Amino acid sequence: MKRLNGKTALVTGASSGIGRAIATKFAEEGAILLLMDITETVREGGTPTHEILKAPFFQGDVSSEVDAEEAVRRAAEPTGRLDILVNDAVFNIGGKLADTRLDDWNRTMAVNLTGVFLMCRAAIHQMQRQVIHNEVRGRIVNISSQHGMIARAVEQRWLDYSHARTPLPRLGRSEDVANAALFLASDEATFITGENLMVDGGWMAG
Repeated sequence: MKRLNGKTALVTGASSGIGRAIATKFAEEGAILLLMDITETVREGGTPTHEILKAPFFQGDVSSEVDAEEAVRRAAEPTGRLDILVNDAVFNIGGKLADTRLDDWNRTMAVNLTGVFLMCRAAIHQMQRQVIHNEVRGRIVNISSQHGMIARAVEQRWLDYSHARTPLPRLGRSEDVANAALFLASDEATFITGENLMVDGGWMAG
């Protein structure tokens, strides 16, 4: 039995990177998907995620209240429920504080903070109307970066430092986070809530 067989999942930021890996992993495990992103273009290049997975795609902005609610509505349409929300959409500018424009700051806050709030609120409204299934009405997995706890590595010297600090012999891959998201979204994690799970090869423990 596939771990997400028949469950409906909405993944934001699904076109590229970690979101793409999560969507792929969820599809392999039997989830009924709606992929959401501001664009279908893959940052790394290649065929759009939704075309590969043959999953519906909603081009929307998580910082838009209307788009957040519409995405949840569409995700719940096939089965009448939303079992899983994965918030992976991110706006990342990097660089130095002194060089950061106000427009970029505002966009970062809108996507990375307000967007998570809007998507969670819309999902919770839907989940509260649902019958409890396997002890839960639904699950929400919020993805963030270890760089929310330490400075962002944007130079080669900091990447080299990260390699040296990580106890495991490599840095993380998108698939590592996808596997963690799969576990948290599955029935195996029914009794886990409100936890921060670091998928960093021991970086923060170093």
